[in-house]
Amino acid sequence: MSSSETTTDQSGSNKQQQRRRHHFILVHGVCHGAWCWYRVATALSSAGHRVTALDMAACGARAGRADEVPSFERYSAPLLDAVADQDGEEKAVVVAHSFGGQSLALAMERHPEKIAVAVFVTATMPAAGKPMSFAFKQLSQGKDADFFMDCTIRTIGDPQNPDKTFLFGPEYLARRVYQLSPPEDLTLAMSMVRPSRRFLNDATMNGDVLTVGRYGAVRRVYVVAEDDEWKPAEIQRLMVSWNPGTEVRALLGADHMPMFSKGRELSELLVEIANR
Repeated sequence: MSSSETTTDQSGSNKQQQRRRHHFILVHGVCHGAWCWYRVATALSSAGHRVTALDMAACGARAGRADEVPSFERYSAPLLDAVADQDGEEKAVVVAHSFGGQSLALAMERHPEKIAVAVFVTATMPAAGKPMSFAFKQLSQGKDADFFMDCTIRTIGDPQNPDKTFLFGPEYLARRVYQLSPPEDLTLAMSMVRPSRRFLNDATMNGDVLTVGRYGAVRRVYVVAEDDEWKPAEIQRLMVSWNPGTEVRALLGADHMPMFSKGRELSELLVEIANR
């Protein structure tokens, strides 16, 4: 089954689509929190949908520091619990942004029967049969210290088995993450971002975790942010190529934060995807 791709640059949802109700679970990316979904969450809930915007461990409004999160499993626990705790045969539309795609992949493997569709919004999308760290390493190739400008990268943990935390710098946010987003949302981000752990040597990230029979069985859609300066469109499509059968939708004029730069279009697209 080959990937199919559609470009979206304006609204277009019909009355029948608007009448259907879904449960959307929204997962943030590195350094962010549930707060980054406020525009999309408002649009979806105002249309009558149920919305659960999550903070991963030591992110957003959750207590604790990144270096206190012992594992990627613990980091992803809020999502794993939210998916598992759905009543009866309820299935959620799970939407992940950026690094949140790794947590979504783990949830797909653990609870494929609980997810109606997995939506990766310029997100890291691992390949079945390969460690989740494979995707991260591929995306990191060719990015030296200068690429990250004023971001802060710290070494933490056991010197024999160290890990790193990462925090966006204001200049990097403005030039490579939020360059097409409203200035007020950039200001919000500058006051809200927190350090995130990378889990470079984590057992789950480096193990044989994702299978074709479970992770690969969930319907998935990749939303390409065409003007992403941090994760260019060709890199996003490379990850799609690792996952045959992935549906592809593209947002023109979207930077790395489509929920801000193209919030209305993304919200309408998510409803369209859920209704199919």
